[in-house]
Amino acid sequence: MPTNNYNIAGLSSNQVLEARKKFGTNQLNFKKENGFWDALKSLIKEPMLILLLVAASIYFISGDVGDGFFMVFAIVLVATISLYQDSRSRNALEKLKNFTQAKCKVIRNGSTEEINSEDLVIGDSLIVEEGTSIAADGLIVHSNDFSVNESILTGESLSVSKDKDSEDHFVYKGTTVASGLAIVRITAIGNETKLGKIGKSLESIEEEKTPLELQINNFVQKMVLAGAVVFVLVWVINYFQSHQLLDSLLKSLTLAMSILPEEIPVAFTTFMALGAWRLMKLGIVVKQMKTVETLGSATVICTDKTGTITENKMSLAKLFLLGSDDLRDAENTIEDAEKALLRLAMWASEPIPFDPMEIALHDAYSQSYLEDERKHYKIIHEYPLDGKPPMMTHLFEDDAGHRIIAAKGAPEALMKVCNLSAEEKVQIENAIDKLAVDGYRLLAVAEADFAGNDFPATQQEFQFNFKGMVAFYDPPKKNIKAVLKRFYKAGITVKIVTGDNAATTTAIAKQIGFEGYEKSISGEELMQLSDEALNATVLDTQVFTRMFPEAKLKIIEALKAQHEIVAMTGDGVNDGPALKAAHIGIAMGKKGTEIAKQAASLILVNDNFSKMVNAVAMGRKIYANLKKAIQYIISIHIPIILTVFIPLVLGWIYPNIFSPVHIIFLELIMGPTCSIIYENEPMEANTMKQKPRPFTTTFFNWKELTTSIIQGLLITAGTLFAYQYAVYLGFPESTTRSMVFTVLVAANIFLTLVNRSFYYSILTTLKYKNNLVLLIIGVTVAITGLLLYVPPFARFFLFTPLDLLQIATCIGIGFVSVIWYELIKWRKRRKDKHPEAVQ
Repeated sequence: MPTNNYNIAGLSSNQVLEARKKFGTNQLNFKKENGFWDALKSLIKEPMLILLLVAASIYFISGDVGDGFFMVFAIVLVATISLYQDSRSRNALEKLKNFTQAKCKVIRNGSTEEINSEDLVIGDSLIVEEGTSIAADGLIVHSNDFSVNESILTGESLSVSKDKDSEDHFVYKGTTVASGLAIVRITAIGNETKLGKIGKSLESIEEEKTPLELQINNFVQKMVLAGAVVFVLVWVINYFQSHQLLDSLLKSLTLAMSILPEEIPVAFTTFMALGAWRLMKLGIVVKQMKTVETLGSATVICTDKTGTITENKMSLAKLFLLGSDDLRDAENTIEDAEKALLRLAMWASEPIPFDPMEIALHDAYSQSYLEDERKHYKIIHEYPLDGKPPMMTHLFEDDAGHRIIAAKGAPEALMKVCNLSAEEKVQIENAIDKLAVDGYRLLAVAEADFAGNDFPATQQEFQFNFKGMVAFYDPPKKNIKAVLKRFYKAGITVKIVTGDNAATTTAIAKQIGFEGYEKSISGEELMQLSDEALNATVLDTQVFTRMFPEAKLKIIEALKAQHEIVAMTGDGVNDGPALKAAHIGIAMGKKGTEIAKQAASLILVNDNFSKMVNAVAMGRKIYANLKKAIQYIISIHIPIILTVFIPLVLGWIYPNIFSPVHIIFLELIMGPTCSIIYENEPMEANTMKQKPRPFTTTFFNWKELTTSIIQGLLITAGTLFAYQYAVYLGFPESTTRSMVFTVLVAANIFLTLVNRSFYYSILTTLKYKNNLVLLIIGVTVAITGLLLYVPPFARFFLFTPLDLLQIATCIGIGFVSVIWYELIKWRKRRKDKHPEAVQ
């Protein structure tokens, strides 16, 4: 039915512009955020920056102006890099925020159009329907069986029925439509809405940190504490040896700097924000950062059938008339009885259809009847979709008092409320079997008579006459077989959770090569199971039919109780609880209701289920690359710490081989390596062949942590060997420092290359497409060359230029101290080729 049947034209384009100019946009504006200044304030509190400021101050106080100015330069450089990384993260999240703007439907210039919610203006005619979030305050001008949940404002969980004649005929921003449809004239937007006026309290709500974020922050805090303890210890040792307060303080600051892993939180923020941005470019909107962490762990995906596995292009295909054994083609609707069935099915649908099946019924009616009766009838009562299985009923009346009472719903639901003979029931069941086995989706249609206006409390109390069934065909998506194969290959179980009947679902599942299509269970059967039987059933069964909200939620909770990491797709109001309960709630961007989108943690913009494979792959890649980055940080920090600490504590000939200027240079190399190179790494070939990683409370297992520690200790052995080798050959302190520093830089470069994969060889990873690797390593080598061979820099850093043999020796030591891990990787690959060797 066209919207102009209600004689609502809405605002004209000029009126919209005038209203926006006068009243502004529909946005809540409270606390003004300034990303740059907030980032700067946060940066000033960073322990590393505080240490650099203290070191610079000591240099200036002691008269070492050159080193003091270098530290100031380092402070500016560190701050610039940190602010750049923060800016990258904020820009990615800002794009994400803009991309997730809510949409709404309005009537403008006499036609319905979809706009961003913030573009609503005073006077707009807003269409709100079941499952949508109301975008502004307004006055109801038309409604059909309309109720709204106002718990966000009142705390009352029960929905409230409203129409234009209600005492309270207003709707409010932030509330959600529980049932029906309404057209609302907007009276308040933005801060002037009821939610806007009380919205100041929303400023105090802070987003919870994720488990991984808490682990990383906890690790960094422990390292800061360890740095403080070692700082005091080394200060005391140095002071008792030299009795020079500032000099000993400077040396202890060097060690404290080497301990602080300030790159880790930066890497985490960068990976998560850019990961969300990369997913957005794939058409996957991540609403919560924790989803990026969880994606790679998904073990089970529970998916709807309609619109996810199938196209959601409902074409009316077959008709069944009670009393006839024939199934008629809907395209050849000629007989009056067939037309009457279509007419009744149309009246049982919403007056302004938005469901694909209802749209198809309205279209079929328009094609079958030359005269349109719809403009003569108005809806006088409506029973929304309810029951298990569900049905719905509409009551229409024209000016002459002619009444139509039409119901449609699941065949089983209407069979229960109609007086049918045993023979008629058999006839209907036979028709259901014939249609469902070919994957048709069925709706039964019934009619009732009722003279008075004292309507029954429930639709099931009417005396219905079963008229027949309409069958729709929704073909499977063309790529769905390939998508399923990719999930199965990745070790992820797929389960169909649908409101459709078992026969139709099984037929579609069989067509697409779905594993486990032979066995199914209905929602009512599921609810009768004991907890023990439920746990076994949800693992063994892959097809769940005639599902309703409580049953869906029970499936999710049962899977979670058995330590499965559950992803759940959904689009309707009824999917809200299950979407919120799942580890990864996935809403559909096009056909998904606002309630589903609010409950979900991830939105598929184009309703393309195949994107979930990309999302899982991206989640695994991000997590793996973040782990590589942090393992690199741990491995490279160990030699820096021990190379500073051991000569000092053991009283070697050159106890203070490194000063703060050397440490800060090494930090400047490590920062970009971990958060730029590793973030940009491609996904490894075996990523989607592995089983989902366990979603544990710890980021590293002991094996991974041990690998990083051993790598760090062997690089330490290399730097200290170079130290003692230089001393043994009688080299002066400056040459020894140059050799130790060069070994550390060389080892850092080789570690970067080796740790690009903990499985594939360095010869394979060198072929990975990541232009930043060559850039960062090239810059590192160039700057190291400048420090060693340009006299002013060499004097400043207390270096001596190395000859060819010395350079070759240092590179060789750095290479050997890292390359040994290639043997470990070779053994891993060999075991995978010969599984019988694995015990």
